[in-house]
Formats: sequence, C-alpha cells, structure tokens
Amino acid sequence: MSQTRVPPEKENRKYRHLRLQTLIAAIIGYSLYYICRISLSVVKQPLIDSGTLTAAQLGGIGAALLFTYAVGKFVNGFMADYCNIKRFMATGLVVSAFINLVMGLTGLWESAAGISNIALFLFFAIIWGMNGWAQSMGSAPAVITLSRWFPLNKRGTYYGFICATPSLGEFLSFLYIGALVTAFGWQWGFIGAAAAGIAGAVIIAVFMHDNPESKGLPPVEVINKEKFDPLRRKSIKQSQKQVLLTSGIWIIAISSAFLYICRYAINGWGVLFLQKVKEYPLETATQLIAVYSLLGVVGTVFSGWISDTLFRGKRMVPAILFGILGTGGLLLFLYGDNTMFTNITALVACGLSIGILMSLIGGIMAIDIVPRRGTGAALGIVGIANYISAGIQDISTGLLIDANITEVTTAAGKIVKEYDFSQVSVFWIAASALSFLIPVIFWKKLKAKGDEDLS
Repeated sequence: MSQTRVPPEKENRKYRHLRLQTLIAAIIGYSLYYICRISLSVVKQPLIDSGTLTAAQLGGIGAALLFTYAVGKFVNGFMADYCNIKRFMATGLVVSAFINLVMGLTGLWESAAGISNIALFLFFAIIWGMNGWAQSMGSAPAVITLSRWFPLNKRGTYYGFICATPSLGEFLSFLYIGALVTAFGWQWGFIGAAAAGIAGAVIIAVFMHDNPESKGLPPVEVINKEKFDPLRRKSIKQSQKQVLLTSGIWIIAISSAFLYICRYAINGWGVLFLQKVKEYPLETATQLIAVYSLLGVVGTVFSGWISDTLFRGKRMVPAILFGILGTGGLLLFLYGDNTMFTNITALVACGLSIGILMSLIGGIMAIDIVPRRGTGAALGIVGIANYISAGIQDISTGLLIDANITEVTTAAGKIVKEYDFSQVSVFWIAASALSFLIPVIFWKKLKAKGDEDLS
C-alpha cells in the first residue's frame, strides 16, 4: 500500500518517532519470543523428577527446536530481506505461542489419559521442533530494523539494544516461568509462555514499521545524508551473493557456533546443574540463572558503545578480553563452591561476557563486513551455525548426564541419584575458549570487507 509522502519539513520528526517505535517494538517483541523458547529449560527438573521424561529425552526435544531453528534461521534470514518485517515477525510469535499452549494442555491431559513415555517424547519433540521454525522468524526482522531505520554510524550502538533482547527474554523467562511452575506445576509454564507470546505479537503488529518508505519517508540513506548513489545500489540478490562469498562471514559463523554451545549450556542446563550438583531448590536456581541473563542484557546493551566508542570500532580487543572473562566465569561456576557469593560472581562474569560476545561475534562483526541489503543473509549463515552447534550441545549434554548418573543408598535406606557433570564441564569449557580464539587466529581475514559499498 502506497503512503502519502510526508512533507519535507516534517520528515526528521516523523522519522525519529517511527524509528523509536520500531526499535521498542522489536526489543519487546523479540524478548517475548524468548519466553516461548526458554519455557522448556525451566520445567526440566520437575519433568525428570516425576519420571515423565529423562534428561536424554529432554536433550532430544531441546535439540529438535535448535536444529529446525538453525535451518529456519538460514532460510528465514534470506527471506526476511524481501519481506514486510512486521508481518513476518508477528506471524512467527503467534505460531510459537500456540505451540506452547498445546504443550501445556497436553501436559494437563497426559496424566489423566495415561500417555506412554515414548509417545509423549515423540509428540513433544515434533511440536517443539515446529516451534524452532516459528522462533526462527524473530531474529532476522529484529536486526533488519537496524539496516532499514538506522544510519551506519549508529549501528553498533543500537545493535547492542537489539542483541540484548535474548538475554532480557531469558531473564523474564526464568523469573516468570519459574514462578508459574513453582506455584502451579510444569504445565502452566508453557501456558504462561503462550500468553506472553500473544501479547508480544500484538505489540509488534501495532508499533513496528517495515521501513521509512512504507510510511511516506525517503530511504534511510537519504534521511541521514549518507553517501548514497541509487544507481549503484546493489539488488538484494547481488548483496546476498556477496555475503556467501565473504570468507569472514564463515569464520565468524564457526566462532559464534562455539559461543552458542556455552550460551545454551547455561540456559538449558544451568538450572538442573544448580539443583542436582549444588543442591539449590528450583526457585533459587532459576533466580541465579536469571542473574546470568540480566547481566547478558547489560553486556549486550553496552557492547556496541564499548566497541564503537572505547575501542573506536575495533571489535577484536573487547572480544578477546571478555572471552577470557567468560571462560574464567564458567570455570568458577562449574568447579567453585556452592556458596551464593561464588555462584553469583561466576554467573555475573558469564552473563556479561556472553552478552557482549553475542553482540560482537554473533552480530556486529558480521553486519560490519556485508552490504546493507545482505544483513538477513549474513544473520542466516551465522544463525544456522549457532543453532546446529547448540542442538548438538543439547543432545550431547543430555546423553553425558544420563551416562554419569549413579544410584546411592542413603543411611535411611532411600535410593537417590547422584549427578556427575565432570565430562559435561570439559565440553563446555573447551567450547568457551574456542569461541574467542578462532577470531584471534583469523583476524586478518575479518578485516577484509571485499567491497566498501555497503548499501
């Protein structure tokens, strides 16, 4: 639908107003996407303790989401460059909310219907895999808002806000879903996530806008007086082809893949680790992991400013510094004592560093070296690497946990299960170290942009 052209004297005011609306809608909407994804992580312990599902089965269900999400990130990243991002993003969240509702209602019905363990596992794996595809419709539109609405010289700073949304969503999830599960049972964790998803879809539909042209404004390059020649502007197909041929994107994708192993290890299994190894109750465990997610918000919000201002656009230095901090925090979390101070310190270090590295390695460094019209494609390549590795992590962690459970008889004659995370810990720490060492080894490749025209 064509829009009436905004008078020139009103362009700047209208542009800034709509840009702010779009940014806020993207942040809130994508945060609520994460509530519809993290819900499974919060309910793992009651599902295992009740005998409903095993750790390996939960790992398989989680991996089903991550694998379909990986493929979806790639496909939908390319598609989003062509789409109305508001409609695209809202549709994905509605579908994800519906799937969470089905999970919760199935759980309420399962105990009465007597569904077998295998049948429940297969059903949950299938529909949670479908949720992965729906979830993959959120990331690319959220980041494409930057390319369509913000000038190049502000992109790093505002990317920090967009990249904070996963951590913000995780923080809200662990508190909100954790409270629902503690009060009403695991089924209500999914039902509560569905309600949050519907609210997010409404916010996106009302307040997000596709691009300046759709609202009667000139292109973002014209409004911000960037060097811009419409005749030299690459087509979307040409820009996406350039992305595929940029070696730096593939290096970033591999590095980011190892980072996402660490991220989803703590997100997906941190609560269980605190419960089974450090003997915290569910409520306390979810609150501690929420601290990790909150610091992820802080890290991503300031990551763009840190790299743009403190390091003058040199992304590598903060990536190395915070990579070391994150690996040290993970070591403290896994091998430190179970005092509250030690665990909060470790999770603060992990959350802050992973938040910053997600923004730098998983985002800004990628969009810095590709054409503006290839943003979605770049995110698709990085995204498929991220979530294939995260899915492998989920399966591997679940299998390693199940393989290292021993049954011990207490003095009272009660049989209890003891969990050994030693093999899992080595796996997570190795991934953490590789996530920042790979860009260091190949940093010269990352400096080459291939084409200075990023329009």
